[in-house]
Amino acid sequence: MISERAKNIVPSATIGLSARVEELAAQGVDVIKLNIGEPDFPPPENVCAAAVAAVEARFAKYTAVPGIVELRRAICAKLERDNGVRYAPSGICVSTGAKQALQNALLALCNPGDEVILPTPGWVSYSEMIKLAGARPVFLPCRPETGFALEPEAVREALTPRTKAVLICTPQNPTGAVYAEDSLRDLAALACERDFYLIADEIYEKLIYDDARHFSVASVSEEVRRRTVTVNGFSKAFAMPGWRLGYSAAVGDVAKAIADIQGHMTSAPNGIAQKAALAGLAGPQDAVEAMRAEYQRRRDFACEALRAMPGVELVKPRGAFYLFPKVTAFYGARLGKYRVDSSRDLADYLLEEAKIAVVFGEAFFAPGYLRLSYATSMSQLQEALRRMADALARLRR
Repeated sequence: MISERAKNIVPSATIGLSARVEELAAQGVDVIKLNIGEPDFPPPENVCAAAVAAVEARFAKYTAVPGIVELRRAICAKLERDNGVRYAPSGICVSTGAKQALQNALLALCNPGDEVILPTPGWVSYSEMIKLAGARPVFLPCRPETGFALEPEAVREALTPRTKAVLICTPQNPTGAVYAEDSLRDLAALACERDFYLIADEIYEKLIYDDARHFSVASVSEEVRRRTVTVNGFSKAFAMPGWRLGYSAAVGDVAKAIADIQGHMTSAPNGIAQKAALAGLAGPQDAVEAMRAEYQRRRDFACEALRAMPGVELVKPRGAFYLFPKVTAFYGARLGKYRVDSSRDLADYLLEEAKIAVVFGEAFFAPGYLRLSYATSMSQLQEALRRMADALARLRR
């Protein structure tokens, strides 16, 4: 018999969909993948060169559990320069991806019966990570009419004596919302007033558009810094998803607990990836900006294309690389054997009939929506949206 903990978690919908898409591709089916949240660019040249140099230098031993000190110092410098918040290298724990950094933080903070408030729509793994830590996710819906903004007063209403933390992601997956500085300051003040922690996932911070500005909540004050765990990584900004490297920044007992937990879970992260990440932080940032500019170009095209499709509603994203259109206008639509009663039904229809892979909104606790990634080439994006428009037009509503 498996554990109650294992029974209690829901398998990742995005990973399950990826497996299905790979099966179709293996059969020779031409599926355009708009379901995957990973950059389509290669890592910057200096990052790859540093990895090669580390291999040639036979850099193959275990490193310190929280990462090599040079990388932790570079992360500290980055956080002070880009985010206006100071940490000591002892507060940094480099992990096997930002996902592990998040799980470490939840395990360090939560006891059985605690509650963690989670704004939704939200990434598929947050809720299951919270449950794995023995806590209970409390879902806080964000409203499309506000651009899926964070509303601190709604957080206040969701607080109970069991609230241990609020987990936020900005820029946000899947909506692309970028939380405003004033709302984050209000949330920080509430955390101090009501004594809870903040876990801030900032993995998409470099991917922002138009007049959006990323603000790190830990920079508000020393008190807020002490009750915040900031999580970031290298998969999005440096196009290194398969290198599996992220980090957390925390203070005092929380930072120590995170490192202690990691020491018994995976120990040190990959040493070659650490050397590569160090080069990424220390070197020129031109490649990061070039990727961001291209994502913005794709976003602008895709927003226009989606808004031209009758029945599709879209809040224009200001960050990350996702589109999150509302598609409830297609509920009840039919075509042959297909009937659409949910966004999952519509995603299945688009996969089978249009051969495009998108993620259904139910995976993000937002029925009635689809998530499309524009982390693919412009030519693929154009063809995918052409197929989507044609497939939607054929549905009888």
